Amino acid sequence: MISRRNIRVKVMQTLYSIDSVSGETKPGEPTGILTKKIEQSRNLYSYLLYFITEVARYSEIDAKQKASKHLPSAGDLSVNTKIAGNELLWKIVEDSSFVAMVKELKLAHIIDTDLLKKVYLELVASDEYKEYIEEPSRDKKSEKKILEFIFSNLMLPNENFINHVEENFINWDDDAEMMQTLVLNFLNKPVPNHFTDILSKEKWEFAKSLLATVLDKSAYCLELIKPKLKNWDAERIAALDLIILQMGVCEFLYFETIPTKVTINEYIDIAKAYSTVQSGQFVNGLLDNIHKELSAENKIHKKNFKNSVL
Repeated sequence: MISRRNIRVKVMQTLYSIDSVSGETKPGEPTGILTKKIEQSRNLYSYLLYFITEVARYSEIDAKQKASKHLPSAGDLSVNTKIAGNELLWKIVEDSSFVAMVKELKLAHIIDTDLLKKVYLELVASDEYKEYIEEPSRDKKSEKKILEFIFSNLMLPNENFINHVEENFINWDDDAEMMQTLVLNFLNKPVPNHFTDILSKEKWEFAKSLLATVLDKSAYCLELIKPKLKNWDAERIAALDLIILQMGVCEFLYFETIPTKVTINEYIDIAKAYSTVQSGQFVNGLLDNIHKELSAENKIHKKNFKNSVL
């Protein structure tokens, strides 16, 4: 499930795309850009999980190919296929929403079979895999751990795999960090029909509302931000930082169920991850300063935090 932070990142990227294009946007265009970016993230996320499952299931292909040799050796006839029966793997591949997603996105046509085989062979040669197949029982922890190993140790550090993903998904650079979190979270706690409901109605409404509010209140937010820039070199302030600041100010003023502390922490982390080295400190200082000023003027009104959402 895409988180509130993921949504903030998608809105930020949408605003940056709009800011980078000269001229006014047409009615509905910002929401269309946001929708496309979320779909791109969904597609990439789906493919990463699909690739993990295909690596695990390749043991059956390996076993069949070796057994079908003209003169198979004893080793050819005894390929261990335990991982193909991985319980977590089958929770994923038998999920109706996963099956529908694979078909809809035609993921089987994207996959590089040579690369898939190479990743599988690296898996088989690893100590982690040998330890996994030597354990006779099926422990939930080890079932999860081996799939996480495929993703974190064999796919993400693999330059050829990353090149393959970049060729097929233009949003990899923007979404790499998010994808790592999403995939590992799902492997830790798979949810039935997850791929149908990757973005809940409530979160989609938050995304559209945040985007529309920042666009509508941009001039006012900049009026609050610009006086605070006197100690900073205006020419060196990243455009992305200004967007992040506007988003933060909008959450202060117009999203009454989101605690201000949550807003500040979220945008500090986003600035660190997606902008410059100094951006975290910059965003922290300015948002804190603006928050204090707005609070002193009694312009921030929040509902009971017990009922708040991130």
